[in-house]
Amino acid sequence: MVVEDNELNMEIARCILEDSGMEVTCAVDGQEAVEIFKKSAPDYFGVIYMDIMMPRMNGLDAARTIREMKRRDARRVPIIAMSANSFAEDIINSRMAGMNVHLAKPLDAEKMIVALKKCMADNSNVKLHEDL
Repeated sequence: MVVEDNELNMEIARCILEDSGMEVTCAVDGQEAVEIFKKSAPDYFGVIYMDIMMPRMNGLDAARTIREMKRRDARRVPIIAMSANSFAEDIINSRMAGMNVHLAKPLDAEKMIVALKKCMADNSNVKLHEDL
């Protein structure tokens, strides 16, 4: 899932991930992401790329809400933060919210895939093209 309120950033992330062989679901804010995750079958999502600064519910609150759900996949689905703010405090805040990796914007295909591979090393829910 890609959670991003900026239409251009969402499209860039979606294209990068689809080009990597992933099926992508998009949400425009944290609240929508929480609702989509809650309604999904367990283990449906192999990874969540989450913007931090969004309306209605920000990415930190959305990550915390997902992590607190009483489902087997809620604590283990990798959540990758995407943020224009990458100071030490921002990275610490994303980690404390339950996010696994913090990516700095602008989005970069190589960094997104490296972060995904790092998070997915022990998770078979996401299939990547052989050449990645």
